[in-house]
Amino acid sequence: MWNPQQYLQFQQERDRPFFDLLAQVQGQPNTVADLGCGTGHLTAALAERWPGADVLGLDSSAEMLSKGAAYARSNLTFRQADLRQWQPAAPLDLLISNAALQWVDGHAQLIPRLAGFVAAGGVFAFQVPGNFDAPSHTLLAEVVTRPRWAKLQAESRDKATLGAFGPAEYAALLAPLGFSVNAWETTYLHLLPTTEGGNAVLEWVKGTALRPVLAQLDDADSAEFLAEYGAELARAYPAQQYGTPFPFRRVFVVAQRSG
Repeated sequence: MWNPQQYLQFQQERDRPFFDLLAQVQGQPNTVADLGCGTGHLTAALAERWPGADVLGLDSSAEMLSKGAAYARSNLTFRQADLRQWQPAAPLDLLISNAALQWVDGHAQLIPRLAGFVAAGGVFAFQVPGNFDAPSHTLLAEVVTRPRWAKLQAESRDKATLGAFGPAEYAALLAPLGFSVNAWETTYLHLLPTTEGGNAVLEWVKGTALRPVLAQLDDADSAEFLAEYGAELARAYPAQQYGTPFPFRRVFVVAQRSG
């Protein structure tokens, strides 16, 4: 279950990588699919940039897609779909994805499959978090494995510690398929504003990495887990008067198919 309000609590910080990715996409696509579109507000930006294109937003979460209705227009539609099974009726000029592919099991196998849906001369552009070695994730993995939380399902532990590749690994997946690959990484220093309770990084991960863990706990256990994990985060990311510094690495790929 995704919580749109929780996810968008840090909307400015979460949106910026999308626009940094989009800045490297050239051309005038006629058909566009946004994979893992979430609430749809960024998909709407694609429809605004290319008003002559047919834009489709795809997401597996009904909760997130419920927000997309506000952005629907003549050239923009939304559909609930699992990216592991979805395929377009015809090759597309642009496939774009913002912080979604890393959630799919075996995404290294998914990427070549998705690349096959790109038309000749088209573009496959995506961004994934690359901060899985950061304290926000390593501390979560450590707390989940403590004896107190042994009842958490193994799947929850795996989902809480999902990983992604670096630029070179993604280039190695796409270049042999006939793509010209522009891949890079950026570490943002987010200065997260003070939140209720004073633990901004905890509020951040409650919108993403913590979801599969908390889904296995009742309210009382959730509160205990959040207190335990939150104390670790507060030590790793101490709040300052000007906000909480939160370094966040992201990996970007813009791959253009030959032809």
